[in-house]
Amino acid sequence: MSKMPQGGPLKAHRPVIMGRRGVIATAHYLASEAGMMMFRQGGNAVDAIVAAAAALNVVEPYMSGLGGIGLALISLEGNPPRMLNFSGQAPQAAVPTAFDETTQEVGIKAPLVPGNPAGWLTLHQAYGVLSREEVFAPAIDLARHGYPVSPLNARFFAGNRDLLTAHPDTAAIFYPDGRTFAPGEILTQPALADSLAAIAEGGMAVFYGGELGRRIAEFSAQEGGLLTLDDLAAYRPQWQDPLSIEFGDATIYTTSPNSNGFQILETLNLLEPFPLSAMGHNSAEYLHHLIEAIKLAVTDRIACCGDPAVVSVPASTLISKAYADQRRTLLDPEQAGVVAGERATRNPPAGAIPPGPVSPFRSGETTHLCAADAAGTVVSITQTLGNAFGCGLVAGKTGILLNNLIKWFEIDPEVDERNLVAPGKRVATNMSPTQVFRNQKPCLAIGTPGSYGILQTTAQMLLNFLVFGLNVQEAIEAPRIRVMAGKEVVVEDRIAPEVRAELERRGHRLTLLGDWSVTVGGGQGLAIHPATGVLMAGADPRRDGYALGY
Repeated sequence: MSKMPQGGPLKAHRPVIMGRRGVIATAHYLASEAGMMMFRQGGNAVDAIVAAAAALNVVEPYMSGLGGIGLALISLEGNPPRMLNFSGQAPQAAVPTAFDETTQEVGIKAPLVPGNPAGWLTLHQAYGVLSREEVFAPAIDLARHGYPVSPLNARFFAGNRDLLTAHPDTAAIFYPDGRTFAPGEILTQPALADSLAAIAEGGMAVFYGGELGRRIAEFSAQEGGLLTLDDLAAYRPQWQDPLSIEFGDATIYTTSPNSNGFQILETLNLLEPFPLSAMGHNSAEYLHHLIEAIKLAVTDRIACCGDPAVVSVPASTLISKAYADQRRTLLDPEQAGVVAGERATRNPPAGAIPPGPVSPFRSGETTHLCAADAAGTVVSITQTLGNAFGCGLVAGKTGILLNNLIKWFEIDPEVDERNLVAPGKRVATNMSPTQVFRNQKPCLAIGTPGSYGILQTTAQMLLNFLVFGLNVQEAIEAPRIRVMAGKEVVVEDRIAPEVRAELERRGHRLTLLGDWSVTVGGGQGLAIHPATGVLMAGADPRRDGYALGY
């Protein structure tokens, strides 16, 4: 009688998904299947990820879509990645006095110029092989004929009912008979299907200055918004160089400012000299050092982030080894320090860590998805609407939810003049898709949603993979922490009780999140076997994430 192999302790609830021709990982299985359809039709990783990004607009409408913004990294045939910035920009009428604390976050004044359609179509035009009609077909079908509402979908619909019923056009989509969708019911979005079909047929011009853009601008004007047809017509995504550091035997690439990805790289630099592996994965010693390094990097990010077209962002200094050596002297190996929080504030807590002297060295709701193919293309996208369902408004009869990314700007110069809202300005965004190379070949692509927590969760997933040898699924599933204000740290309950007790002894104030919490993100990732080239993908059970392989 044959016997099942026993193996070691279970480190993940799901297996790594493998493929030879292609893999994709997204925050929803139907979006991942949309990407798989592209591989089966002879498409490449770019076709797959654009199809998946569009499908997420339909099946994960609270996270991202045509009315949102994003960032991408793409590497081709083992070459270092390029970055595409489609993070939108403030409308020309966006000045601080146009907003109050409510209107910068909720309602028609809150949207930036959407960048996602430009980003998807620029990637596809440059590197895709299938037609636009083929790539957008799965999303159009899901919108027109409907998809089954998941339990997570239903919770988002129920939790945002007041926001979504404030305008009849939006309420008609998500509460067609006045009732909240339950799991297993079918949500159709025919107006969104028509908008996706128009883009598939007419390309970027339809959205940026064409008929669809005109309808969005007219709705904005009718509701008292700031977004105009001129704002849309003037928008262009930008190719940029990513940031990178060496970490052990790996080169880590992430997105450059206006992305705040430099916080991830600074965190890793601060930790690199410590014997992390010997400390043990998610031990009290390791987590204490991680928490304290995050506090230093967060403090520097708050002081230095912004749109480099408007303010100086000393990213090269912040990710330098010399700067990390200087900042590391403030890391207390035994006791918790105090941090101001995740965002600029008028009243930081007493004793908060100050930002570093960079001059001597000078030289939300969101979703993440990634795909790779046998030809060596690896592409990662992080995209967002801002809050769940963005500003809470669908643009008239287009079916397109608009973002509320103005909320990440400041409207009070006394809080943070660097990131004060201004016409045409890009917001300092936490989206930071990340790729890792070893021996000049891509070995990992990973990222997560999670607002400011993106910058902490991504660092943890990278350390899980690079230092502790976890596979991509294990690296995503492993329990996480998130550093908040003062000495507060939120932790998943799967962190061992004795570890939590030791962290509290060191002065950390812990709040438990439950075993699995979306507060610490919803990561997706892929890895490439160094010897065989087999593609391996993983997805986060904290949300509706699934990976598929071909």
